[in-house]
Amino acid sequence: MDRSETRVKYTASGLKNIGVFDSGFGGLTMFKEFLKVLPDYDYIYLGDNARAPYGNKSDEVIYNYTKQAIDFLFKQDCELIIIACHTASAKALRKIQQEYLLKNYSDKKVLGVVVPIVEEAIKLSRYHKLGIIGTKATINSDAYKKELEKLRSDLKIFQQACPLLVPLVEEGWVKKPETKMILKKYLLPLKVKQIDTLILGCTHYLFLIKDIIRIMGKNVKIINPAIAVAEKLAIYLDKHKDLEKKLSKNKKIIFYTTDDVIKFKELGQRFLGKSIENINKIIL
Repeated sequence: MDRSETRVKYTASGLKNIGVFDSGFGGLTMFKEFLKVLPDYDYIYLGDNARAPYGNKSDEVIYNYTKQAIDFLFKQDCELIIIACHTASAKALRKIQQEYLLKNYSDKKVLGVVVPIVEEAIKLSRYHKLGIIGTKATINSDAYKKELEKLRSDLKIFQQACPLLVPLVEEGWVKKPETKMILKKYLLPLKVKQIDTLILGCTHYLFLIKDIIRIMGKNVKIINPAIAVAEKLAIYLDKHKDLEKKLSKNKKIIFYTTDDVIKFKELGQRFLGKSIENINKIIL
């Protein structure tokens, strides 16, 4: 079958939605918080599950995948898009904002997760010793480190790539002793550095937050990325009244996945913490 024949046929609804994009399921943990803080809006969630994870891919590939997702969501009448994927935010957002939007969607907005999380970390840090855990791509990008240093020049920043955690979470191995052992191995170098604040630079890590808190101890502040981003989004909409007025408020949610719909429903409900309906498969 020709690739074009498998594409979903869609038409603009006339509604102005908030788009939420992630490379897979992890963004649903962030979307869950959006629905708590901003429940009245209409949302479209897109998970590029067929091509996940993004964390081990090149910068060029991550940018192209992100661009395709952004393009799709804008064609679905999204007025604002949140890139809930830490890797895409770290590796593609700046180029999307500075080049792609200016050429193609100058009246639209795309926001990421790095800046809101960094601002919260700076606020909570007592001794300015911060740790960051994330995928290889996120850590190698230095995106969090660069944004932290923009806000303060006196920080001590320690980073740790944790490539095994995402597949372990998606396999449902959160409570397995093997996962706890691997997590401890990743976190020990940061604990030795006596950090006071830890940034979870991946949406999947919220499933491990209880063990992370236990391993790091009560003196380390753990930044919950979902809460930080949801609260900043609410503030952003409050400050940008012209944009906010364009958004429809019917509490309507549509899900798109690039992979199997049944799998998305089964695993997605675990990430979102509620039943998922209205799921559509697309090819980007």
